[in-house]
Amino acid sequence: MGAFFCACGLVMWHLCNMAILEQRMEASAFLEAARKSVVLDVRSPSEFAQGHLPGALSFPLFLDEERAAVGTIYKKVGKAEAIDEGLGFVAPKLRSLAARARELFHGQEQRKPLLVYCWRGGMRSESVDWLLRTADIATARCNGGYKACKRHFNHILAQDRPYVVIGGMTGSAKTEVIRALHSQKAKTLDLEGFAKHFGSAFGNLDDHAQPSTEHFTNLLAWELMALDLDGASGPIWVENESRQIGKIHVPEMFHKHLRHAPVLELERTEADRIAHLMSMYGKASRKSLIDAFERIRSKLGGQHTQSAVELVEVGDLASAARIALVYYDKTYRHGLDRHHLTRAVDARGLQPDAVATLCRRIHNDWNPWQLPQTSN
Repeated sequence: MGAFFCACGLVMWHLCNMAILEQRMEASAFLEAARKSVVLDVRSPSEFAQGHLPGALSFPLFLDEERAAVGTIYKKVGKAEAIDEGLGFVAPKLRSLAARARELFHGQEQRKPLLVYCWRGGMRSESVDWLLRTADIATARCNGGYKACKRHFNHILAQDRPYVVIGGMTGSAKTEVIRALHSQKAKTLDLEGFAKHFGSAFGNLDDHAQPSTEHFTNLLAWELMALDLDGASGPIWVENESRQIGKIHVPEMFHKHLRHAPVLELERTEADRIAHLMSMYGKASRKSLIDAFERIRSKLGGQHTQSAVELVEVGDLASAARIALVYYDKTYRHGLDRHHLTRAVDARGLQPDAVATLCRRIHNDWNPWQLPQTSN
């Protein structure tokens, strides 16, 4: 009997110590720690697919159908019955969940607590947090969960920063200039990279999947936080984009800052622009190009669309691109009228790296944000 009580005492001591080791973090601290830690999203797979913290791993406590079943019982019967149903789903998984978490924990170069979150920091993350701590795995849980992190992301997006917009007509190689600026160690945002889309009817000819608007927003805020943590002075360079990139809607709280930001307008010849478009889309299938022209038929006009389609069919892609530029130039000029602070950049015949250097020099001379001078 004495051995039994001794064993019980050891178990209780262990559980009490695990309770003492429980860590909770507010969203801002949790997100900062998440950059250097293993992060577990314990929501269902469909919730994770809709949007999650960048770099987080899907570690679902319930599958989609299990979550739906528990939610239905909670609404129609009651909380206690829903918990019982949830325990039935979870019990067979406990060993495998603990094993996977232990592998992740010990696989770190420097062992840090595994960071755990669910939707609101409720029962799902609390349950996984308890399980892992009981299995001697250090953890930290986010107060308020993913919902609190999204609120913090909105706060990040709403802040004004010294954005400088790279503008220019379609085919001006704006994205390539942004990437060249990044290679030169300037602070940049690649919105089209986050969106996986080049931002026009021709911007996703391979029809690959874009992230959801929710996850695009997460990626954008995450990168802005990284730029804030960087501490380096200088502007944040970003390509001129409309509110919609493919199927994604750029958050208004961020986009309004771009609309009031200074613009460096790339000036290119028509030959430069067509050559760039050919380098981007010249190897695309004729069907995908024709489908793209059909998507802008109502704005391009039936006659122009038909002419472009016929040119694609005979392989004269340069002439077809010239027709597309007529439409996109009108659209671009309309949007440019909203910007009041602009400077021209003579980028004719220049490669992106040379244009990036020129943009930095012109910006330093102009310095619309009154920033400390940066080297060219």
